[in-house]
Amino acid sequence: MLDKIVSLDQKLFVYLNSLGSETYDGLWLMITKQYNWIPLFLFLLYIIYKKVGGKQTLYLILFVAILLVLTDQTANLFKNGFQRLRPCNNPEINSFIRIVQSRSSFGFFSGHASSSMGVATFLYLVFKRDFKYFWLLFLWPLIFAYSRIYLGLHYPLDIICGYLCGGILGFLMFKFYQMAKKRNFPI
Repeated sequence: MLDKIVSLDQKLFVYLNSLGSETYDGLWLMITKQYNWIPLFLFLLYIIYKKVGGKQTLYLILFVAILLVLTDQTANLFKNGFQRLRPCNNPEINSFIRIVQSRSSFGFFSGHASSSMGVATFLYLVFKRDFKYFWLLFLWPLIFAYSRIYLGLHYPLDIICGYLCGGILGFLMFKFYQMAKKRNFPI
């Protein structure tokens, strides 16, 4: 059963990865770099600040920072535990896939997917009642994580599991945030 899932995952990866072309490689290389998302982060920071003020914004940044550490370390724990080769390092397929970027670390599961989904989930749950179109924030993890497939760095299952981990940790961080607010911590 596991072999069949891995085989389907590889086939889906090969198909999705093959959709790319050199014309768009630069765009996807730009998308995959976290610092290129700074305008989005600054925009979010601005609208959050306008909604809740400086002190609350700082507390939210603290919760997001803790969440990023959790998602990153959880992804590293899984990567080192499962030791699944990235597509770009897999000798079964790396001779015929598009490798735009390569990494030597293991790939299961995607830290980009888990961190972006974790932050999007947490912020969405905090502000879904305040901003009508805040659900659009989920476009960020979708685009961000797809870039990892396009570049040859992650299988779709790496992305899906990263989303699950990030969503769960984002939800748990939201619950912790709510609990801290109810107990009158300085939030």
